[in-house]
Amino acid sequence: MRISTEDFMVRSSSTDELLPKIYSYREQERILDGWLVKRLDTILPEVMKRSGIDCWVVACKEYNEDPVLKTLVPCAMMTARRTTILMFYLNKEGKVERYALTRPNVGLDGIYTSVWLNPKGSKWGSNSDAPCETQMECLHRMIKQCNPEKIGLNISRTFAFADGLSSTMYADIMDALDEDQKSRVVNAENVCVGWLETRSEEEMAAYTGIMQIAHAMIDEAFSSKVITPGVTTNDDVKYFMLQKVIDLGLQPWFDFEVSVRRKDVNEVEGTTVIMPGDLLHCDVGLRYLNLCTDTQENCYVCKLDETDAPEELKAVMKTVNRLQDITISHFKAGRSGNEILALALKQAKEEGINPCIYTHPIGFHGHAAGPTIGLWDMQDGVPGTGDYLMYDNTAYSLELNCRCEVKSWNLTLTFGAETDVLFTNGKVHYIAGRQEKFHLVK
Repeated sequence: MRISTEDFMVRSSSTDELLPKIYSYREQERILDGWLVKRLDTILPEVMKRSGIDCWVVACKEYNEDPVLKTLVPCAMMTARRTTILMFYLNKEGKVERYALTRPNVGLDGIYTSVWLNPKGSKWGSNSDAPCETQMECLHRMIKQCNPEKIGLNISRTFAFADGLSSTMYADIMDALDEDQKSRVVNAENVCVGWLETRSEEEMAAYTGIMQIAHAMIDEAFSSKVITPGVTTNDDVKYFMLQKVIDLGLQPWFDFEVSVRRKDVNEVEGTTVIMPGDLLHCDVGLRYLNLCTDTQENCYVCKLDETDAPEELKAVMKTVNRLQDITISHFKAGRSGNEILALALKQAKEEGINPCIYTHPIGFHGHAAGPTIGLWDMQDGVPGTGDYLMYDNTAYSLELNCRCEVKSWNLTLTFGAETDVLFTNGKVHYIAGRQEKFHLVK
């Protein structure tokens, strides 16, 4: 289903204000299940072909789900059922055949072909003509039938997303395979990460509207509607945003943060009353339609004689905007996260910026699958995840900071910002814009 940005906002009849439009649970389920089929038909074949793996097995038990399982099944299947096994085979025509080796009536019909139809020792067998077999015997049979060159299992030392196969499930699978099949087993790390990181056309279109919701929430929180200087605390603002997400029927994916920076003090620790002249910083992230946002923005609380932030602080904002543009200028398909980090840091320093870059992929997860572009405490590169290459049609949370001297405040300020971007067709796009001016409480 195609969704445009306009689908996410409605105009209030009483105030003429644009408000977030949140689909009903039923509509969300319809949208997401439609997206799933499209992703399985288009994205998975390309990822498997790129990875050189023509058979991918995802196996897990109820309440010990593989991280990728939820992204491979329709909404109605909220957990694995007893033991769930999905098998994907990239056939000679370049299409992926999808098989479910699991109990019937779990919501997979129409998306997967059920092939475990006559379970040994069970009363729910629906086809007496099918082989009477255990679940693992069925897996052995299907692999023998497809005869793949490589059998990918979810085992990885680098990416948690690709390491969802438990040791007992691994042992059970290997016990079920014959020696020839065992020799074809490889880790499916690149299939897992590629599947999770790649955004469909529909998801990319929807992301703008989802980010607009995040921006609108922050804009309201960082305003006089919520903040009364001398009364409101930073925790009041934090919980306003958390409650707003819940009231909208969405999900926060981490505990929000609102911090206060103050002249001569820098960051004020803990809960504090917001005062005129304070600089506020938030870090918030919500999940809607299975897509996460991650946003850091800044607000200035004006003094009685002020109508805008001080010029020195506005100059800091321009510096961090420049660092954002430098960083995304080095995004390139086939370039590793560590290469992008090194190039961006080098250019920023040459321009007189004191940078720290810790940009990460975003999508189904907040800190998502894909190339890590620095960590705040690892500015020389990140072994493993930082070596992963950038691919087209992926999304990132452009997270970074720069240290700037603010003479009027008698301190060096670490000024952070975070906004989400799409990398598609070799170009980077800010999703629903970015902050270039302070939110103001007057």
